[in-house]
Amino acid sequence: AMASDSGAAPSGVAGARSVTLKRCLDVLRDAKNDSEQFAALLLVTKAVRAGELDSKTRRQIFDAIGFTFPNRLLTSREPPSGCPEHTFRALGLTLLACFCTDPELAGHSQILNKIPTFNDILVSSCNPDSTSMIDDVYQCLTAVLATPRGPRELVTKGTVSVLCQAYVDGNYGSDRALTLLLGLLAVAEAKCWQRDTPHLLAVLSKLSEEFLKAEDMTKFGLCELLPHFIPLSPPLAQDSQGSECLHRLYKGLANILGSKLSQSQRDPALKLAACLMQACGSEWIPAGSTGSKFLALLVNLACVEVRLTLEEPDPVEVEGKKEVVTACYVLMEVGIQECLKEEEPLLEEAQKMQLIRIMEEAFGAVIFYLRQVKQEELQDPFIFASVRILGAWMAEETSSLKQEICEVLPFLIRYAKKLFKEGGTAESLPQTDGVQAGLVSTEGSVLPRDALRFLLPGFCHLTAEDRPRGILISEGAPALLCDYFLHQWEVLTSKPGSLTPLTSTEMSLQTACGIFLNLVVTAPDLIRQDKTFSSLMDMLLKSLPFLLPQKDHLVLAANVATLGLMMARILASSPVLWGTQSAKEFFGAAIRFLSQAHTAQADPSSHCLAMVVSPAYASAWDDVRELWFLGMQALASCVSLFPWLPQAVLQAQWLEGLSELLTRVAPASVDFELIAAFQGVLVELARVSKPCREVMLSHRGEEWANLYGMAALEQCLSER
Repeated sequence: AMASDSGAAPSGVAGARSVTLKRCLDVLRDAKNDSEQFAALLLVTKAVRAGELDSKTRRQIFDAIGFTFPNRLLTSREPPSGCPEHTFRALGLTLLACFCTDPELAGHSQILNKIPTFNDILVSSCNPDSTSMIDDVYQCLTAVLATPRGPRELVTKGTVSVLCQAYVDGNYGSDRALTLLLGLLAVAEAKCWQRDTPHLLAVLSKLSEEFLKAEDMTKFGLCELLPHFIPLSPPLAQDSQGSECLHRLYKGLANILGSKLSQSQRDPALKLAACLMQACGSEWIPAGSTGSKFLALLVNLACVEVRLTLEEPDPVEVEGKKEVVTACYVLMEVGIQECLKEEEPLLEEAQKMQLIRIMEEAFGAVIFYLRQVKQEELQDPFIFASVRILGAWMAEETSSLKQEICEVLPFLIRYAKKLFKEGGTAESLPQTDGVQAGLVSTEGSVLPRDALRFLLPGFCHLTAEDRPRGILISEGAPALLCDYFLHQWEVLTSKPGSLTPLTSTEMSLQTACGIFLNLVVTAPDLIRQDKTFSSLMDMLLKSLPFLLPQKDHLVLAANVATLGLMMARILASSPVLWGTQSAKEFFGAAIRFLSQAHTAQADPSSHCLAMVVSPAYASAWDDVRELWFLGMQALASCVSLFPWLPQAVLQAQWLEGLSELLTRVAPASVDFELIAAFQGVLVELARVSKPCREVMLSHRGEEWANLYGMAALEQCLSER
């Protein structure tokens, strides 16, 4: 009876309820037995539960009893006579919940090691009398989540699965379980999904069922909630339960977007759709006319929203719409990708043409907005998202908005330069690049804001055209790109050992090579006069020998080799190229790259040997082929510029290998373009180097030159 709210206190502490809280604390501190301490504790916990204590008093309670007494209460199995079995445990939890209001105590190891106990109570407490215990547990867990170590401890000690179960089962306090899950996912999404995918999928399944069934404003509330439970990894579509969730979300969104909506209703739906696109691409949209109409509608709505917000930007209105416009950018990028897709396209050709026109108008609004941006606004992540999506458009659509793009180019270069100088370059961002890159990562931290990474493909197209190339050069883009290239190479090679698999850094390096190749061809004087290109040349010389032996990096090696050879023609008088060790090692590596691209292979149809692309090059040949031919042309031009180069060819024994290859294979298997490429290099070598000519002659050079129609080589070899 002594533990009941209405029962009498034991003798010796009769009338304790009238004693001041200070007296209770004294009793707690000085009690001679558990009975006295327990009676005083009842009054303290009643005051705690009634919310009558300030932070100072709560700290006094902790100072009086510490963790020892609550620990005893939690582990005690024998309640006082006539009291519920969980009495001591409930009192212990109330005290811990009281302590947890102090952030310093909430992160204490004595609280963190109680997490399994908290989990057990949430799983096992189904008794209606245990609601106060559950409230205390949620208060403790909420406090722990707010501490530095808390999220990691909660994830590793199994709280995520417990919270998922509490929500799915609809237990008392399930709304608080959901709130805690949202908090954990906000700071540790990847770890949560890695450890507890089935349990989180169960929550998503329940939410998606509610979303599909809801016919009132609940549906729009779920639009706001659902994105927190859609992971970027693992892919939902790979799991049957995940696929079912995606289908329900698709149907629910189709119902919403097919209705007349207010802006407050449409915005959450667009954000949910964008979240699904980020996680799954367009895989969640079914094939067929229904799916294609839905996708077209999504992109159309996104473009309309962007135009309405950005064409006549009101600063206050734009500020309130940045989140939904960023979501619209995601939908527009998917629109670009789907309009380009040729294999199993989701959109019909007529839909593609219509969407391209609509997106062109939206990107006109983006450009207009960016041209109004003030210097003090440049740190705004929304500016980055706007530059990012414009870069995606410029990378693919080169025929429209030419005038507008030329007008915004100076801003784009200055913006990218500012971010680069401030250190915002991406090192290894995920390959599922959506517009969210540069805003918030899945772990809640701001990602490096590398604007150049997203502008490079568009710049590559623009450097091939006179007017935009002139703007890029006048705004200092080449020097910026050289610095960026050097930095990205350092990033790529910063990890010991071999290079990592293909990353965004490597892709950026490849695209930058494409820009430099365009400049080499169209603006050779720039390469010759701008000192930054000498630094780039030096880096290319040193990087190719390291890069070429690396597995799975042939495309980047091809870019570096070809760019280096083509720049060497222009910078032949540069000191870095005159017989230096790095220059000789570079040309040796370039010769290996060019000489090992082809081999002989049996042709089943003719029972003869045919010349084919070497197995090591086969998988990448579509990306390497054009670079290889450019490299051959550039090498031929370099032969007369570097007196020591023929000796490097001889050392590589390329002439002997090529002679043997041409002698063995059927001439019909070697196409004219390949013959011309070989002849270009061989003629130059034969003209400037007597040892090279002698090697060709000693390996039946005149015979196979005649056989393959290499008239220029045949004539050169016949001259004595």
